[in-house]
Amino acid sequence: MIEFQNHEYEKVEHPFAQYIRIIGKGKNGARHLTQKEAFDAMTMIINGNLLDEQLGAFMMLMRMKEESAEELAGFCQAIKQMFEQDFETQSMQPDFDWPCYAGKKRQLPWYLLAALALSDSGYKVFMHGFDGHTIGRMYAQETLEKLGITTARSVLQAKKQLDDSNFTYLCLRHINPAMANVMNKRNIMGLRTPVHTLCRLLNPFHAKNVLQGIFHPAYQGVHQKANVLLGYSSALVYKGEGGEFERNPEGSREAFLVKDGKETSLKFDKLLSRRLVKPELLDIHDLKRVWRNTDCINGDQAFDYGVPTVIGSIELALSTFMVPNTAKQKAQEIWKNRDKSKL
Repeated sequence: MIEFQNHEYEKVEHPFAQYIRIIGKGKNGARHLTQKEAFDAMTMIINGNLLDEQLGAFMMLMRMKEESAEELAGFCQAIKQMFEQDFETQSMQPDFDWPCYAGKKRQLPWYLLAALALSDSGYKVFMHGFDGHTIGRMYAQETLEKLGITTARSVLQAKKQLDDSNFTYLCLRHINPAMANVMNKRNIMGLRTPVHTLCRLLNPFHAKNVLQGIFHPAYQGVHQKANVLLGYSSALVYKGEGGEFERNPEGSREAFLVKDGKETSLKFDKLLSRRLVKPELLDIHDLKRVWRNTDCINGDQAFDYGVPTVIGSIELALSTFMVPNTAKQKAQEIWKNRDKSKL
């Protein structure tokens, strides 16, 4: 590890300074990093070969200019290479890689029921995320544990859960502690860092199908191109409710698909004829009620909103490798045949 004392880097330029200069040299002089430069910069970040001031400057400059597809691909390749040096990841290969980093604040995390239904039907679902970096949101790990589902605390445990039950959730801190540390600075910096974006692209266990929920429409094309650069054969980018990979039943949406290196798009129509009033309180018990199909009353908003959202989210996931009509029918079948006693 390179260590610079204050007096040292005042005389000799720090090796990481070049990357800050490339992206921060004014509106006429700045440019995007190449994929190789992004790879090298992220390798230094992961290894801790930079100063705290440099990390803050780099992340905020990157946040201001917004990441290119080449930068995201280079960042991801650096993290994936380091992860694969430490762990045997090829043998896991889930059916779905399902990142969940946004958290929910307007609606419950219905996507969790979609993921659990898919795993119950035999598909292997690997979820990863990071909880608590934004106050007032419901995150996957805490919600899963309140539903009685044990989340993994190591790569080995994640592999065992995936083998035993077709489902696992692993926090980013167990995938790459350095990236978790950067993400944890969200409340210090006042802005989300590029880590929030690139972690959605990681696919650390080489899943066959990559699912990516985003919030800002401008990132749809960037993610799609980054998926191509990363060599993913099947990936779907969708502007989901709250930024998670979750079907928004109240509006039509275009999803951006990568299939065998080719970029295309799919159209998903709205599922509700009218907008429903946002719930005043997000009650986890509603997730259990909908899964178990119990305590339903006339006009029950949890069922009116939750059921089409869950089925629609299953359909989204299956659309990575099924034609639309087949995916829709299969999603309905999977939800109908779920084991209601699991939650």
